[in-house]
Amino acid sequence: MDVGEVLQFQPEKSSLKRKAELEAEDEAGTIYKKRFGGITEDEKEKIIKMVEEGGESESLDDTSVKRMILNFEKRVFKNQELRIKYPDLPEKFMESEIELNDMIQEMHVIATMPDMYQILVDLNAVQSLLQLLGHENTDISIAVVDLLKELTDVETLNENEEGGAALIEALWEDGVFNTLAIMENILEFRPDICSEAAQQNLLTWLLKRLKAKMPFDSNKLYASEILAILLQDTIEVRELVGENDGIDILLQQLAAYKRHDPITSEETELMENLFNCVCSCLLFPLNRDKFLKGEGLQLMNLMLREKKMSRFSSIKVLDHSMTGPEGSDNCQKFIDILGLRSIFPLFMKTPKRNKKGAREEEVEEHIVSIIASLMKNCLSQQRQRLLNKFMENDYEKVDRLVELHFKYLDKVKLVDKSIEKEKQEMAKYGGDVDEELEDEFYLRRLDAGLFTLQLIDYIILEICAASLQGVKQRVLQILNLRGGSVKTIRSIMREYAGNIGDARDEATKEQEQEKILTLLDKF
Repeated sequence: MDVGEVLQFQPEKSSLKRKAELEAEDEAGTIYKKRFGGITEDEKEKIIKMVEEGGESESLDDTSVKRMILNFEKRVFKNQELRIKYPDLPEKFMESEIELNDMIQEMHVIATMPDMYQILVDLNAVQSLLQLLGHENTDISIAVVDLLKELTDVETLNENEEGGAALIEALWEDGVFNTLAIMENILEFRPDICSEAAQQNLLTWLLKRLKAKMPFDSNKLYASEILAILLQDTIEVRELVGENDGIDILLQQLAAYKRHDPITSEETELMENLFNCVCSCLLFPLNRDKFLKGEGLQLMNLMLREKKMSRFSSIKVLDHSMTGPEGSDNCQKFIDILGLRSIFPLFMKTPKRNKKGAREEEVEEHIVSIIASLMKNCLSQQRQRLLNKFMENDYEKVDRLVELHFKYLDKVKLVDKSIEKEKQEMAKYGGDVDEELEDEFYLRRLDAGLFTLQLIDYIILEICAASLQGVKQRVLQILNLRGGSVKTIRSIMREYAGNIGDARDEATKEQEQEKILTLLDKF
């Protein structure tokens, strides 16, 4: 017998023991299958990723986070560069967007470490993330929203108040701005949702933001722009502004500019937006009374006298507050607060605009419109005080009125000549001037100065029919000296009567037409 073979010999395990081992293996296998056999491949990958991220988060330090942010910024820049270089070739920049999206996903690990938030702020990563909210690829925007949502989780913020405060401060400065920018884009693209957006607390938030006592900033400017968009063509929003004390809030904000000009061009834009908001609100009749009770007339009148930048826009607001039958109370009150002393000096000499102010013709249109509204709406003593103005200083205001008549008559003649030439060209090639085209031509004439001319001639008819001593003779005298004609004024006013009140109810339209025809009979 070989001794070596004897030493190496191992007896075969008993069948019972072997059976026990096999049963143990089967049991272990069953337990494994029960635990892991029922999950999908995606779930397995998520578990593996969570384990990996968990391990990585423990090892992340300042340097690692800075490196991550640096890589993020590089991918943002690379994507922007490729999109600019190949705007019409998505295949050129698609890979960079996949890389950027992956990078944003990796940054979720920072949401588990609020003590690293200060680094995000210091390296301007928050600003970069917010800019991506407006990315052309919605997948990128959604990824950023998910990341910001996780970063701003309340429980996480409370873990490190200093880091959380730094992040929220950065988001407040830039986040509100970017959010408002997105909102502006949405409203401009879908103006039909303005009313719904306003009712979903957007209007309340905008008014609260404007009312807040804080220095001028870009967010306040954006808030005013969005409010102006909401009010532009939506009656429901104008009504909501009035119901939410919005008229008072807007007037309070404008009061800052009665004696002081805006400091920057952006602040000037804010001021103009506020004025435009007031004008839009006044198109809703019930807001005229709120404007009156809020002493809006007194504020606008003060601005006229202070000769600041706000003067030009205050003229526009006064015009909107007095026009139509709904403006009668404002017209009466304007004369009571000695508004004639403010408006007639501007009527006599149109103020010169600055680089960003209204055109001279636009200012003259609003001034003449104010005087015409006063003529239409004022009664008794207030009306007489208005008429007496045209007899002062040897009829100087009558002279100015006829001077403006000739100025705007010349403008209308120029556009009429151009339109007539177009009609001849169309007739030459067999074209017809239909009703739609006639309306277009009429609108062109109004824009060129016909509307202002109609208002001027209406005032001429009013003062001539008022039996003021020497006024009608003065008008006729200047017309004759300058080769003018009474027939021209009558023709202009008949056309005015034929087109007046298109947007109003039939009864008001007929009443105004009848009044103009009565004035024509007296002229």
